[in-house]
Amino acid sequence: MPGASRRTVTPPSEFGVVRTTPVGRHPLLAVFPGLETVPPFRGYPAPAATRRRVVRSATVEVVRGPVWMYVAPHEVPPFAKAVGWTPVVSSTDCIVVGRSHLARSPAVTVYLDILHELFHVFQRRAGRNLWDLSKGYAGSPTELEAYGFAIAEARRLGASDRYLRDYLRVDWIDAKEHRRLVRNLGVAPR
Repeated sequence: MPGASRRTVTPPSEFGVVRTTPVGRHPLLAVFPGLETVPPFRGYPAPAATRRRVVRSATVEVVRGPVWMYVAPHEVPPFAKAVGWTPVVSSTDCIVVGRSHLARSPAVTVYLDILHELFHVFQRRAGRNLWDLSKGYAGSPTELEAYGFAIAEARRLGASDRYLRDYLRVDWIDAKEHRRLVRNLGVAPR
């Protein structure tokens, strides 16, 4: 990440990313081998047997276009049309990832993203609404919890606040919302 920090942050050695995964739907662990062995996996909010079952049954849909990563909704969220978003919809636990993000983004970014999105899968299984943005993106309880989970792992790996500010800079929020997100997650401002 440009200007992130002098120290390179890398995912745990047991985690892999199959960057050559073709467009289409694939088992989660075929795209992200070792995900179930990384330290934060034990921290997902579900019993161990459920965590194992979810990670073995979940899928990843690799798509073309300018897509980062998201959990496929069961139905198109009400706001989608207004913002020009046509999401992949799935009745199962499916995480959508853009082909270019998977192939080219830094491994640690992809790692933190999959931790974040898999957290959303467990939230949804617990009955949470992932698409309620009534408090804005930076105030969404499900987003804050999922980012908090990924940020805790990033800090464990040695990420600086500068690195985390860069990680939290996403295309779908403006600078003011980014500052709010950073503040809400306890990351030091610039």
